[in-house]
Amino acid sequence: MSIDAIHPDWVAVDWGTTHVRVWLMSHDGRVLDHRRSDQGMGRLDQDQFEPVLTDLLAGVPPSQSLPVLICGMAGSRQGWTEAPYVATPCSPPGIGQATRARCKTWDVRILPGVKQASPADVMRGEETQIAGVLLEEPTFSGVLCLPGTHNKWVRIVKGRIVSFQTFMTGELFALLEGQSVLRHSVATRGWDADAFDIGVSQGLDQPHALAGALFSLRAESLLNDLSGTAARARLSGLLIGAELAATRPLWRDHKVAVLGGNDVAQSYEAALAAQGAVLHALDIDTPTLSGLRAAYAHLKETT
Repeated sequence: MSIDAIHPDWVAVDWGTTHVRVWLMSHDGRVLDHRRSDQGMGRLDQDQFEPVLTDLLAGVPPSQSLPVLICGMAGSRQGWTEAPYVATPCSPPGIGQATRARCKTWDVRILPGVKQASPADVMRGEETQIAGVLLEEPTFSGVLCLPGTHNKWVRIVKGRIVSFQTFMTGELFALLEGQSVLRHSVATRGWDADAFDIGVSQGLDQPHALAGALFSLRAESLLNDLSGTAARARLSGLLIGAELAATRPLWRDHKVAVLGGNDVAQSYEAALAAQGAVLHALDIDTPTLSGLRAAYAHLKETT
């Protein structure tokens, strides 16, 4: 089946480990088309990125003058072309620090990630979300919480990333839910808000006892008929509570904006609100795309 030709002025790409999102864009920032694929970085060899991108841009006439701006894991060591990290403290890196990828078909530029020397930490992709937040709210200063498989807490001061810390909370939840002994007790879906609140309080008050609290979920399901739904919510609460215990100075002393509108982000917001954190609402639907728009705007200024 033929695909009608489409002529974007530029292309925005968020290339993650498991998925890739593509927006065909007009010069004034309008989305002409949106495409996605499960061909994330983790499934590709270096020579497969260009063919995957070409498939995703079906209907777009090939042109070496068409800017394709990419953020995320395509710039990792295992990605298309390694885009070196920018060290903190720094403004979210933009098009001036981008790395050009070898590509016969498009003008591909990959935005860099951000690194922190001590304690050692890195991010790829989140820095573009942060750029999107600052594009929409340039005066924001405080803490950004970016929930995900690897949750980020980022301190922003006067438009600069001052410091950040990553927590493997999402990945730990997936491993415990699906591959540990808890898989026999934890439901794969459903939610119990009261059980979540109990878990948050327990994880926050006794983070040192987390390993024991986790096994108690299994024991309670055997002895006290703890439901799978309640066990699932309490598992999430325990892990998030332990994370909040570690980040207490951030959310206790600064306003916090939780990025995202999914269930995980809402869980973080509920947990923080219950502890009296000052939450700052962000009205940004697609911060990654906003950040890529900022990169394109700077590209237009320099060409």
